[in-house]
Formats: sequence, structure tokens, C-alpha cells
Amino acid sequence: MSDEHGGFEGVRENLDGNPMWQLLGYAKPYWVRLTAGVLASFLTRFARLVPPIVVGAAIDRVIRGSGDPGLLTTVGLLPGGTIEGEAARMALLQRLVVIAALAYLVRSVFRFVSRYLLQSTAQKVQRDLRNDTYDHLQHLSMGFFADHQTGGMMSILNSDINRLEAFLNTEFRQMIRVAATVGGISFVLYFYYSQKLALIALAPVPVIGVASYVFLSRIEPRYKSIRETVARLNTRLENNLSGAAVIKAFDRYEFEHDRVAAQSETYHDEKVDALRIRRGFFAALRLVTGVVFVVALFVAGSDIIVDRPGALSAGAVAVFFLYLRRLYSPMRRVGKSANKYQLAKSSAERVFGLLGQEPTVTDPEDPYVPDSVDGAVEFDDVTFAYDEEPVVRDVDLDIDAGDTVGLAGPTGAGKSTLLKLVPRFHDPDEGVVRVDGRDVREYGLQALRDHVAVVEQQPYLFSGTVAENVAYGDRETLDGEAAGDESARERVREAARAAEAHEFITDLPEGYDTQIGERGIKLSGGQRQRVAIARALLNDPEVIIFDEATSDVDTETEERIQESLDRLVEDRTAFVIAHRLSTIRDADRIVVMDDGRVVERGTHDELLAERGDYADLWHAQADEGAVSADDRGVPSTD
Repeated sequence: MSDEHGGFEGVRENLDGNPMWQLLGYAKPYWVRLTAGVLASFLTRFARLVPPIVVGAAIDRVIRGSGDPGLLTTVGLLPGGTIEGEAARMALLQRLVVIAALAYLVRSVFRFVSRYLLQSTAQKVQRDLRNDTYDHLQHLSMGFFADHQTGGMMSILNSDINRLEAFLNTEFRQMIRVAATVGGISFVLYFYYSQKLALIALAPVPVIGVASYVFLSRIEPRYKSIRETVARLNTRLENNLSGAAVIKAFDRYEFEHDRVAAQSETYHDEKVDALRIRRGFFAALRLVTGVVFVVALFVAGSDIIVDRPGALSAGAVAVFFLYLRRLYSPMRRVGKSANKYQLAKSSAERVFGLLGQEPTVTDPEDPYVPDSVDGAVEFDDVTFAYDEEPVVRDVDLDIDAGDTVGLAGPTGAGKSTLLKLVPRFHDPDEGVVRVDGRDVREYGLQALRDHVAVVEQQPYLFSGTVAENVAYGDRETLDGEAAGDESARERVREAARAAEAHEFITDLPEGYDTQIGERGIKLSGGQRQRVAIARALLNDPEVIIFDEATSDVDTETEERIQESLDRLVEDRTAFVIAHRLSTIRDADRIVVMDDGRVVERGTHDELLAERGDYADLWHAQADEGAVSADDRGVPSTD
């Protein structure tokens, strides 16, 4: 799926720098917590180095009674010289036990501290990043949502951000572990045991570094492709689950199964390809470290057998190979960390690419924020296109405050798109839209939309109660409804009565507190529209747009709504897009559009007299019974 069809590949073009550095930037507010966590993690790793040294000292000094100084003697924790006598050895053993116990205590305490601080920081970064990404999505222009599908957005908000949290939560700690362990063991082996053996043990480090670079360069494009495939698969699943009723109605189970199966097969193939590369890399790492372990074992053993100068003692050999095991374990983790890093980077590119997406409709530098508007609306030579072909062409309209304007015309004529320019869901490519004589681009977005309400043909209702959905039209009422304020509930009832919704709402099982399900699925189409009308009226807008808002109600309900709307829009500027022309016959002016242009304008009677497109639509609906018997009796001009 390309970007033109809802994919998110193109958001990477908005990246500004390395996305992983941007991810770490989200940890800056928590730098004290993060720094303390890193220091505690280093102390944990260093404390883990002590027990092997204690074991080596116990073998050499307690068991063998050797006078070899060893690291603990060098740093002053053990006495020098040969240990003779049972009492002296027992005292030395007791001291070693205390040192080991303290090391384990330090390790346990600082392990808890480091994990808590680092994991809580990861959780805070995840929270902030998800909040910022969601907030940024909400402020993107409507054109972005038209070009990108919901499944892809959900994939970024959930899967990608969760992957980044997992990286910070696990792999960031692993990187600290590797750095502290490899650095600490390398220092101890080289300076206090055997430089020769230390160099042999560290020989795989540059090999692993080069191999990791090659691995990342090969795996990166695979992971990018996998993330996009996951987004497409999520989109397909989301579409099918949302469209379950359509699939059932047309019995398209097999067709949709094949489409999901095809996406799943692509995902499977890409994952298997990445798995082959990943497992091959890890196997190579184990082979390299295994070879070096064997070589070190042979060299150390040979030195002891032939008694070469600098040969390690028995205790030192034990320490060396205990350290070697601990050295190679995190080094092998480098491959896994590199794998996780690349997965996280692929997700970070999508997240921060999305955050780099700039909205096309923004607040001006010095926004105009009126307390109220009169409601005069002007379209001055307006042209607008979603892609290249204009949907609205050279429209000139001047509507006085308080007028009711009906819009008619065939589907795709540009009626809805034209009116979406008033609340600035889009900005015109050419021309100017004005409210009260001022370019809408000079208004603050929130201020403009506080005065312009839209009721769409297919209104979206949130999962929740009827009252919550009506109250959504006004912030104060919404807050009051959430707090159980009875005055807020009364405002909800008044808006519902105005929209002819109160009667059916009170007949619901729990009245205004009835849960209506996702997208209002428990309500009929007409009921959803009446709730949406109530929601719009609650905000008391000066300009109100009805986009086929009564298309899904029966004739009787439409007439009742129409009677209420006639009263409600009396002091408002109202735009009414109507399929049934009877809805707009009493409008102050009717505008007929075709192919994005205004082709006729006038009152109902004037347009009938012109015998143009409007008259043809009217008589066609009269023949189909879409207008009342009284309306059909309008005198013909034939």
C-alpha cells in the first residue's frame, strides 16, 4: 500500500536528525532519575565482579595457603604473605565471606534502584511520547486523515511507541550492562591477571563490532518493511472488523479471508527473512566466542604445565574463566541489542516522522478571537482541490447574517467540501472565505469553530452515554455532565428537545444514561443524526451547517425537526445541504452546484420558474414521491 492509499512510508521524510537521539531527548526532563539509574547500574555491575575474585582468593590463600598477593591483597582488603595455621585460614575465610556478602548486598540494593529508576523513566517517556503523538495527530489537518488510514495511526500510537518503551526499558539497561561489564572485566584481567590472556579474550570485540555493523546494514531495510507491513495488516483488520456488517450482508467472507491471508503471508515471509539473518548472526557470534574460549583455555593450561613466567595460579585461572564467561555473555547480547535497536529505530522513524508532519491549517501569528460573530459569510472566487483536480471552482457567494441557505445538486458537486472551508477544515487554494468580512485564516481556529457548528450526514458518536454525546457540543456542559451537575443535564435535555430527540431518548432503557456503543451502533441512523443535531445546537453557534442532516429520518420526524430548526436558525446563519429538496424549499436562498461550480441561485419559486437544474431535480423527486402532495402542486411554468 502506498502513501496515496493510506500508508505511512512517507512520514519518514519529515525526520529531522537521528530519531533515536530524539527519543533520548524525551528523557531530558528526567535526567536526574536517569543519571542516578545509570550510576546504580554501573555499581551493580562492578559489585558482580567481586564474588569471582573472592573465589580465586579462597582457592589460593585459604585452600592452598599461597602468599600470592592477588587483587584483594593489592587493594588492602586481605593481608599479604603466606597464610599458615588453621585459625589464620579460618579468619581469612571469614573475611572473604564478609566481602562476598557485602558485594551481594550492594548488588541487590543497587540492582533494585537501577531497575526501578530506569524502568520508571522508560514508562514516563512512553507516556509523554504517546500523549504528544496523539495530541499532534489531533492537530493535523483533515487532509492528513483523508490520506492515512486509522489502522496505520493506531499501529504508531500502540505498537511503535510500545516498542520504543520496551527498548528503553530493556535494551538501554543491557547497553549499560555491556559497557560496565566489558570495561570492568577488561581492566581487571589486563592489569591484575594476564595481559596476554586478556588480549586473547578481547580479540572478538572488534570482530563483533564489524559484524554488528554489517548485520545492522542488512537488517534495517527488512525491519522498515516489516513495520509498514504490520501497519497495512492492522489497517486491513481494522477495516474488516468495522465493516463486519457489510461483509456479512454480501457474504464476502472468503474474499476478505484471502485479502487478510495475503497480507499475513507477506508479513510471514518478511519476518522469516529477517529471522534467517538474525539467527545466522547470533550463531556466528557464539562460534567466535567459543573459539576464543578454547584458545584461552589452551594457552592458560600450557603456561601452568610448563611453568612459564607469568603463569596464573589455580585461583587466578578460576577467576579468569569465570570472568571470561561473564565477558562473553553480554558481548553475545550485543547482537540481540543491535537487533532490538534496529527494530526500535524503525519504530522511532515512524513516530518522529509523524511528529514532524506539519499541519496545513494552523493558527495565525496574531489570531482574531471575537466574543461573538454576526454570521455573515462570503466566498470570494474560491477554488479548492484535494489533489490536482479542483472540487470547488471559482465560487462567489455573499450570505447575510441570519440567512438560511440551501445547497442542492448531484452527489460530488462540491457542496460539502465548500462548506468545510468555513470552519477551516481545509483552506482554499485560491480565493478567500470570510466571516463577518474577515478572512477565516485570520481567526484563531478554536475561536472560529466555537461559532461554527457542523452536523454531518454520517455523524460520529463516541462510545458512552447519550448525555455525554450531546454534552460534547459544549465544554462547560461536558465538564458539568461528568461531574453530575443537574444544570448541565438540563441543558442537554433542552438541546435534545430542540433536535426532536428527547422523546426517543427517554424511551431508551436508561434514558439519557443509556450506553450507545461504539459509533452509536445501538441507535438507528435517524436517532444518531438527532443526537448530533442536539450536540451542535448545545454550543449555540452563530453559523450552523447541516450536511444532509435529515437524510436518515422518516418524513414525519423530518417535518418535526424542520419545524424546530426553523425556530432555531431564525437568528443564525444556516447552511443546509439537502438531498430531499423539500427540506430547503423555504430557505432564504437556494444555491445549486454542479462539478464544483455554482450554476443557479435564487429562491425556490425563482428557481422553478427558471426551468433549470433545480426545477428538473424538484420534478423528478415529485414523481418519485420524495416531496409531499402539497409540494407537488407547485404551479408548473410549462
